[in-house]
Amino acid sequence: MSIKEVENFDPIAISEQQFDHAVCYVKELKTGLVEFLKKPKRINIVNFPIEMDDGSVRSFQGYRVIHNRVFGPGKGGIRYHPDITIEEVIALAKLMTWKCALVNIPFGGAKGGVVCNTKELTESELRRITRRFTAELADNIGPHIDIPAPDMYTNEQTMAWIFDTYDILHPGKNNLPVVTGKPIEMGGSYGRHEATGNGVYFVTERFLSKALIAEQQTVAGATIVIQGFGNVGAIAAQAFFRNGAKIIAVSDSQGGVYRAEGLDPDELLAFKNEHGTVVGMPNTMTVTNEEILELECDILIPAALSHQIHAENAYKIKAKVIVEAANDPTTPAADKILGERGIYLLPDIMANAGGVTVSYFEWVQNQANQQWDVDEVNARLQKRMYMVVDEVFNHWQGFVVGENKPTDDEVIKNSNGWKPDFRSIALSIAIERVAKATLMRGIWP
Repeated sequence: MSIKEVENFDPIAISEQQFDHAVCYVKELKTGLVEFLKKPKRINIVNFPIEMDDGSVRSFQGYRVIHNRVFGPGKGGIRYHPDITIEEVIALAKLMTWKCALVNIPFGGAKGGVVCNTKELTESELRRITRRFTAELADNIGPHIDIPAPDMYTNEQTMAWIFDTYDILHPGKNNLPVVTGKPIEMGGSYGRHEATGNGVYFVTERFLSKALIAEQQTVAGATIVIQGFGNVGAIAAQAFFRNGAKIIAVSDSQGGVYRAEGLDPDELLAFKNEHGTVVGMPNTMTVTNEEILELECDILIPAALSHQIHAENAYKIKAKVIVEAANDPTTPAADKILGERGIYLLPDIMANAGGVTVSYFEWVQNQANQQWDVDEVNARLQKRMYMVVDEVFNHWQGFVVGENKPTDDEVIKNSNGWKPDFRSIALSIAIERVAKATLMRGIWP
């Protein structure tokens, strides 16, 4: 039996392991609040029929989970995927709570999805699924209640259908802020499409400037490996390439390509758009999605699926820094191994928070009936991402050099020998903010 088979890959179990380790770094957290913060506030499961293009009727199941609304309306994407489970949606909703709290935006955590395979559905079938799913949730979403966004296999067209359906059911109001990630023509924000990928770049750039890696204090000259050359991975690749980094390998669902001399992201995109995959790109060596993680590089960016770095392959990682563009690509067991090996990891709630940050900007613009230009959006995004890295780094440094000595004994007792890592420190900041806000609002009634 392999180590990977022994690991618990249940998304809720992983989120609770990460939470329990982070809580070690939070001062004076009430026991009752711990249990409250672990559980979702509300779970909606809906089943609905859809008439297919051939006249048949199929039943679909959808989920929408609100984890926490202490800071404001729920915020989180809606994904369409055949393997989505309620456990996954709950874990992702919790992740959104911590992400929003960490970047200091007035949203709580939410997530949603419909169990379906978009590759087997026509556009008209997807439209009917989206409209019916929205109608089922019509009283549970809203600009000040719960605000969906695009996610896996959904896009700005999906958001346009959600907005239109909600707007028809709630006439006479400014309903534009009910969803983010909308088309520009319908109140979407410039820079939203690129926000997550650009955020990955900004976070990495700021982290390298902290000089924890003496020989690599800027992006220029760094070798980059990206697992997942989709929207986020491709945009991140372009940002790194523009600023002097060398992209040596990328992959998609069918496999990856490697070239020691470097790859041009625009050429890769053109090839992928023509052939449906980066595999087969001229003058490259083909690698698998497993092999690409183990390539020697300065910066490894997992931008694909969850649980890609685990106890079985964490010992083989050769990168100096891992930047989590995907959600939960690294298991808790791998976190510990990487920390012991001195490999820095910038966690998802920090590294891929650019998307929800610009979603917040879109929500603000919609409330005021404004539309900022792309330079303003990107400048605001860069400032926010820099601030997050600075805060997490300074907090982490406080534990490393002993400035937070009053809690050190408790940390050592509860952390099972783990060194302070950036995931736990980032999570602890977010957890403490939500806990404090809960108590300041008061336990009602």
